[in-house]
Amino acid sequence: MSTLFPRRSSGVLLHPTSLPGRHGSGTVGLEARRFVDFLQASGQTLWQVLPLGPTGFGHSPYSALSAFAGNPLLISPEQLFEEGLLKEEELPPEPQSPPQKADFERAERESEGFLRNAFERFLQRSGDQEAFRQFCDEQADWLDEYACYRALKRHFGERSWLDWPAEYARPDGQELERFGREQAKEIDYHRFVQYLFFRQWQEIRQYANSRGIRIIGDLPIYVAMDSADTWGKRDIFELDERSQPREVGGVPPDYFNENGQLWGNPVYDWERLDQTGYAWWIRRLRHAFRLVDIVRIDHFRGFEAYYAIPYGEETARNGRWRKGPGAALFSALEGALGDLPIIVEDLGVITPEVIELREQFGFPGIKLLQFAFDSGDANGNAFIPFRYTQNCVVFTGTHDNDTTLGWFQQASPEDRKKALEYMNSDGSDIVWDFIRLGLASVADAFIVPMQDLLGLGTADRMNYPGSLEGNWLWRFQWDRLPESTVSRLACLTKLYGR
Repeated sequence: MSTLFPRRSSGVLLHPTSLPGRHGSGTVGLEARRFVDFLQASGQTLWQVLPLGPTGFGHSPYSALSAFAGNPLLISPEQLFEEGLLKEEELPPEPQSPPQKADFERAERESEGFLRNAFERFLQRSGDQEAFRQFCDEQADWLDEYACYRALKRHFGERSWLDWPAEYARPDGQELERFGREQAKEIDYHRFVQYLFFRQWQEIRQYANSRGIRIIGDLPIYVAMDSADTWGKRDIFELDERSQPREVGGVPPDYFNENGQLWGNPVYDWERLDQTGYAWWIRRLRHAFRLVDIVRIDHFRGFEAYYAIPYGEETARNGRWRKGPGAALFSALEGALGDLPIIVEDLGVITPEVIELREQFGFPGIKLLQFAFDSGDANGNAFIPFRYTQNCVVFTGTHDNDTTLGWFQQASPEDRKKALEYMNSDGSDIVWDFIRLGLASVADAFIVPMQDLLGLGTADRMNYPGSLEGNWLWRFQWDRLPESTVSRLACLTKLYGR
């Protein structure tokens, strides 16, 4: 067994925005506690979430306005009501019917309303100020910059900082000092929102830990171009004298996408980061470990070599591979933070150098059961379970995949036949065949998306990579989770020693 998973483990992938509730999207309040109770009742010890940062355009958690801040939409208004920071009439209204999808626009309107009300009431309660100020002092290395950025963003109609007047587009100068004095209350409001988020999140994390549940967080390799990080720390990114990116991140054309993927995130100036001893990355990981128990690092291969696309290109066709920091970064992280409880997303174009980097630090990689039955020679497929080593985490699929039922229904006849033969299945209960296969594998950990536990199809998938619409919206309702599913998962989990 690895030190990360001292015993065979399993858990569920569900982002908090997918939780039920009266708000426009899920929060980390009562329904999150109920979800933890479900995990405990079904014998699970892991809860995986997506990135928790405040989202920008498209509401993608992988394109956040900060690498450090929390998403205000996850703050529970009911919890603020219980604390006396809201009146009952200030709570979001109960919807006429349980929402089947997140409505982020409604959630933003609701949050803006009740968080402003809570802030005004908070200012009148002198007894609570000490804890708030202590939080501000402890988190000042990112919080001050973020709060100022959010106040400026509001001041300029939520436009990107690239479109602000030049005197505000840099985090220094006399105009910014004047803005800070004149907008001190607005800046404090954004500090207060983060105070609420971190307090509520730590409460749910402690609740989970007390019930034997560890939380797996998610850390994207890149940050958004329009973020507090690029505005305030632009020297660590490859930007020109006009603060425009020289190159942006993505992945090259492949079997799935003839044009590749053009993400648009600015790439790092790794030489500059090396000169600082990777200080920003050390701060980022240290902060992440305050929020979660284990961190999944997205696009791990980009640390060995990353695909850089000239800024202004319409597709990813004309990019090129550049060497990343490799072992130097993770050695610096280990030196500063000690043992790193990290899982690496090592999917995509994986070279021997990427594998060597992963194995040098003993990081568990990821295996996807949906990839195990692609047409081709099974002996050469790293995702087929008989090829697993213990030091990995197996999923039926991730947030970027179709649901397992959707995958099976749309798979080629050859792939379906291969899956059925491998599992000795007639296909009548295919999703649970996959769940059983993952639980029974030698992998140290197994994760199943909530949609698969509920046996849902393509219409309920979380994300369509390459599409700008219809993503991140899925929500579930408790009446879709029968007690028989809970007991079945608990039984199989115990049967396979997890």
